Amino acid sequence: MKLFKNYLKIITVLMVFSLSSCSDYLDTEPITEEATTLNNGIVIENAAAAESRMNAVYGTFGSGYWQLDFFLAGDGQSDNAYIGADNPAVFQYETYQMLSTNSQMKGDWNDIYNNINTCNIVINYVDQASDLSPTRRDEMIGEASLIRALNHFQAVQLWGDCPIAKNAIFSISSENFDEAFNELFPERKPVAEVYEQIIADCQVAIEKAPNALNKFKANKMGANALLAKVYATMPNPDWAKVNQYCDVVIGGGYTLLPTFDHLFDSAHEANAESIWEVNGDGWGSPIGAWNTFMFLGTDWKKFNAPSHTLVQAFENNGDTQRLASTITRQNVGWSDTYWPSANYPFAYKMRDTNGNQNYYIARLADILLLKAEALASMGDVSGAMVLVNQVRDRAGIAAISASNQSDAVNKILEERLMELAFEGDRWFDLKRMGKAIEILSQQKDGNGNVLPSASNINQNRLLWPIPQDKLDANALLNQNPGY
Repeated sequence: MKLFKNYLKIITVLMVFSLSSCSDYLDTEPITEEATTLNNGIVIENAAAAESRMNAVYGTFGSGYWQLDFFLAGDGQSDNAYIGADNPAVFQYETYQMLSTNSQMKGDWNDIYNNINTCNIVINYVDQASDLSPTRRDEMIGEASLIRALNHFQAVQLWGDCPIAKNAIFSISSENFDEAFNELFPERKPVAEVYEQIIADCQVAIEKAPNALNKFKANKMGANALLAKVYATMPNPDWAKVNQYCDVVIGGGYTLLPTFDHLFDSAHEANAESIWEVNGDGWGSPIGAWNTFMFLGTDWKKFNAPSHTLVQAFENNGDTQRLASTITRQNVGWSDTYWPSANYPFAYKMRDTNGNQNYYIARLADILLLKAEALASMGDVSGAMVLVNQVRDRAGIAAISASNQSDAVNKILEERLMELAFEGDRWFDLKRMGKAIEILSQQKDGNGNVLPSASNINQNRLLWPIPQDKLDANALLNQNPGY
């Protein structure tokens, strides 16, 4: 491997010297920015340039991954949705037959690492801004660090071992060659190392990011919420840490909205339950939210049609409020093996068609149920169910109890299904709680028949393949098992 790295470095030097502009070479790689003309090495010249770069960081939430594929991964791959629509590449998500050449998945990798690079530009270069106050500089570093952590968290959950990207490279010189090489030809880092980086970035955000007053910004409480999810998801979860960070958030003054539907009606943005939300701010803004059209409407068959499993969970629990806020039905011009044309269901949490649709990165109910999961995993079954029933009470349904730890975990999982459907959580919940193969192998169609594709799910399919074009361009990368 060392000899191969040295060979690659020689080739890289020759390529660099053969180009009129180093940035032309950097353009060939997804973890770099488009060609940029530097002024004596200055990337961020002043406060205005810094704010522009920060706007670009938030603009990454307008990427294809965060507007669509996050929900295809989190819901479409799970048992709460039939992925639907008409994209053959996306069908591979639902049927657990992902190919390394899948164009949609390749786009997800590019989006996530381009998002990280946009954060790195701020983290690496904001100190150059001549007239930026120290307070605002630190805030920017904290915000960008949290968004970088969030994107690395997506990468490690989707691909397992994955590159850690921390440096935005604009030019190559003898002084930074090794650093630049590592960014241009990254190796996959072990999952444990990726989580260490995510945790470190969250800690920077807790120290430097703004407080929680602006819920449209990456903020300190958002960092605590992400840390709680990270410690629950990493190998050998640290439930004491999950409980600790959940308690910080729960003690942060948030309250459950009395009316569940107010979370999604676009009239209660930045509400008392919201910890951190992505702000769709209309067409022409950094985030002109187009995701609504992917899930709602009769002009073409949409993604993430609600499943019978989800509908049955609501009906079994008498959960009419959350059912009405999560699913709407219309007479459409198509039918399938799942639902009839006259009463076809749509995911309904995203409803605003004016480019203003918001969605949550973290909200209180998620954290309450995550704390319940931590308590149950540590043996406090009764304490866990108190939190579950707090969420159920808001939904207007009866309290439940659990007979043992396993029963509590299963009931928490079902509660998360009903509370968080179509918010991008279900696939990751099933994997985290060790239930993915057991549950997804039993998915059924509208006639109660197990889906043929359900037999494809196995341990290897809990991770996606590394995109083939990345393997072809960088022999330091290796493929996941089973692909």
